[in-house]
Amino acid sequence: MSNQSSNYPSLLAQFRSFCYQNKATDFEKAIEYFSVFGGMGWDVDMSVPLEKHIEKKVLKNYRYIHGDLTKVTHSKPIYHAMLTAIATGDRREYSAFKKVNVGREEGEEVIDFLVKDGFLVFDKSVEKPVDEKDGISDKLLFITPFMRFWFAMISPTYKSIKEGDYVEFNKRWEGMKHEFSTLIYRQLVLELVRFSFEEEFEGDPIISIGAYYDKNVEIDILAKRNSGAMLAGTCKLSKQKAKKSELSKLKEMASKAELEVEQFVLFSKNKFSTELKNEKGKGLRLFSLRNLSKLMDNLSEDDLLEYTNKKY
Repeated sequence: MSNQSSNYPSLLAQFRSFCYQNKATDFEKAIEYFSVFGGMGWDVDMSVPLEKHIEKKVLKNYRYIHGDLTKVTHSKPIYHAMLTAIATGDRREYSAFKKVNVGREEGEEVIDFLVKDGFLVFDKSVEKPVDEKDGISDKLLFITPFMRFWFAMISPTYKSIKEGDYVEFNKRWEGMKHEFSTLIYRQLVLELVRFSFEEEFEGDPIISIGAYYDKNVEIDILAKRNSGAMLAGTCKLSKQKAKKSELSKLKEMASKAELEVEQFVLFSKNKFSTELKNEKGKGLRLFSLRNLSKLMDNLSEDDLLEYTNKKY
């Protein structure tokens, strides 16, 4: 992603390293396990149920992992609270301040620390809104999937986990696990778009890619090319087929935000309606799970990242 800080491996690099290290063959399963354990260099056997791994690797090692983390966060409750607010909320800076109940100045200092220390990275809107008063606060992303999992799931239920009681954690996970990998899918779809248009846009490459958001409009994918030409897209992750109405909605959003888009992209996890397929052509590209799973192609030892943290 364009917003990923260059000091850290991109999400795609982390994903490919995870898949190579753990001999992943099933793409959806790889994402499910990566959403929890990604970015740590741990060995994960994907034939073992995810919950069993979580208990063995994370819950039972709570004290050790917590100990390692507090070396970075200096055990400051406000840092942990802020990370949990971002892991479980809409990822906007000001929403997190509200949840944690801090003022803007203190909140920004906390965020700056968490960015500097490698927990978070800004996920800014690719374009600013035409009208300044429609601007909203920046969003943030966790650099490693595991940290997002920890602060969304483990940190809020730490008291009982510390006592060896996992009931509260299990209940929380049960309520959130079905949606938990959604964000990872969206981030990887951005990587797919960038990589898919590389050759086609060779003379006029994509210079920034991410989402677009203002007070009135949210667009999942917005890419800007060197010439200023834009590509906008949407990610549909539900079980229903993507319909032509998705494209109409996307076009409507783009015009509402006054973005001049010349190419549209739709990603659907579960196929496309015939009507939408008929729209396919120069101005519209459709991407499916089959395309996305190509991000796992040709894995080799070169994809393996080196991790210096403790392995559990």
